[in-house]
Amino acid sequence: HVQFLKGKAAVMPPTYLINENRCMKLYSKQEAIARMNMLAGCSKSFVFLIDYSQEQVYVEETAEVSPEELIYNLNGFTNEAVAGLTDELLPESLPEQIEWISQPVSFWEYSRAFRHVKKNILAGNSFLTNLTCRTPVRTNLTLKDIYCNSRALYKVWVKNRFVVFSPEIFVRIKKGIISSYPMKGTIDATLPDAVQTLMNDGKEAAEHATIVDLIRNDLSIVASHVRVERYRYIDVLQTNWGPILQTSSEICGELPEDYKRQLGDILFSMLPAGSITGAPKKKTMQIIREAEGYERGFYTGITGYFDGDNMDSAVMIRFVEQEADGMYFKSGGGITFKSDARSEYEEMKQKIYVPIY
Repeated sequence: HVQFLKGKAAVMPPTYLINENRCMKLYSKQEAIARMNMLAGCSKSFVFLIDYSQEQVYVEETAEVSPEELIYNLNGFTNEAVAGLTDELLPESLPEQIEWISQPVSFWEYSRAFRHVKKNILAGNSFLTNLTCRTPVRTNLTLKDIYCNSRALYKVWVKNRFVVFSPEIFVRIKKGIISSYPMKGTIDATLPDAVQTLMNDGKEAAEHATIVDLIRNDLSIVASHVRVERYRYIDVLQTNWGPILQTSSEICGELPEDYKRQLGDILFSMLPAGSITGAPKKKTMQIIREAEGYERGFYTGITGYFDGDNMDSAVMIRFVEQEADGMYFKSGGGITFKSDARSEYEEMKQKIYVPIY
């Protein structure tokens, strides 16, 4: 494993320091796979965080997680009570007026990255590419303020580093059935005929079909009898700017009987998540590196837990990171051959929100 200590880091650069006072053990990909296989094979519960490039992995038994370093609520599986964040004791730290000012890259800057992606798509190098941006935000909220007061299916706070409030499921495993729920397609819910507009949008439909096909292929690596249970259903997400609609699908398959002893291998064989890369994955990831110009780090990685029998996990989108010069929000969307630069730019900006309402 790699230990991160105050002021220096073994192997990894200082930008990846997790916190100032204590160290969180991070494992390499192969070490993490072996550790997950061992813990799951012994039916021990654990929590995990995996960065986008799968180079830094936190895997810890739930009883050993320090709430001073990490607080999580993953679809109800949580250490908030241990951290003193019960309903009665939640910090009343929210300012009367929330300040949330984002400073997105200019449309001209975004267009340069967009053109690079579109050129590769038209050349046949990718069918779908997830393009993201790193946006400075000025706010009077702390990372813990955001964690405590956000409403989201999956939430994670890592001291002095980042907070996640993700609505997107990665995979769930229950009684030997593995399910994935890719989320693609967004629109302002207050627009006239928003549902019909979203469902009839040719670009959004093509993007969603591509990602469903990719996830079907990913699940087929580890499961049998893979099938689409629900296609393009709509969720309403509340934000500090108002409601938005997003479309998802449900795909599932059957794992082998001894899947617990292979849990790490199963999880990593599907990474990084198709919804935040594209298709085909390997070439698309190269295009992403060329276009984005920054390291994603834990953004668009995976977080989740295994409770001894079942697993639940999320894609780490809706991500605010604390850096030396301030906070940054990372967001983006999928680009296809039908994509329009201005529409994609507006969608990227629309996702810069906190679910406090």
